[in-house]
Amino acid sequence: MRKIILAGLLASIAFSATAQNHGSPLGKWKTLDDESGKAMTITEIYEAKNGTLAAKITENLGLPPNCNECSGQYKGKPFVGIVTLWNLKANKDGTWGGGNGYKPSDDRKFTAKSVKLVDGGNKLEVKGCVAFFCKTATWVRAN
Repeated sequence: MRKIILAGLLASIAFSATAQNHGSPLGKWKTLDDESGKAMTITEIYEAKNGTLAAKITENLGLPPNCNECSGQYKGKPFVGIVTLWNLKANKDGTWGGGNGYKPSDDRKFTAKSVKLVDGGNKLEVKGCVAFFCKTATWVRAN
């Protein structure tokens, strides 16, 4: 009987530890317009070949079909497929950062300072900086 109780206790401890670990940001996220709060894209965060995290737009929900305001390689191309985050590395505090980002709606590159899960893993705070000016965008889990 003691073995059964001990096994149950150990299983519940293991389950509660995994339940509190809200995992990683891997998966699909709705990006929201800064002003209206409306969903703009579905962006998927994935593990890149070099072991870092990256993100790309997989669905266009509220943007024009093509990125006519973009410069460089994305000018006039569809929003779907644009890489928006890359080279994100895990930090000891459970966040990711030290990477780069691109916001196609503003045609602006930025340093991805911090990517942090919040609200039980249902939201993602993406903090990007250009020089000393930083802004945090909130993404909502889509899957």
